[in-house]
Amino acid sequence: MRDKFILRCQECGEENYLGNKNKRLHPDRVEVKKYCPRCNKKTVHKEKK
Repeated sequence: MRDKFILRCQECGEENYLGNKNKRLHPDRVEVKKYCPRCNKKTVHKEKK
C-alpha cells in the first residue's frame, strides 16, 4: 500500500528527494521544507504529480 513519490523544489523546480508514504493514511500531497542544492538554501518542497 506504500506509494513512491518525488519532492520538487517550489522555487527552481528541481527534483531533489525521493520518498514513500502510506496512501491510505496520508492521501493528501506531502509538503516539507528541505535543502535545495541548486538554490543553496532551505525551500518548500512539494510532492510531484
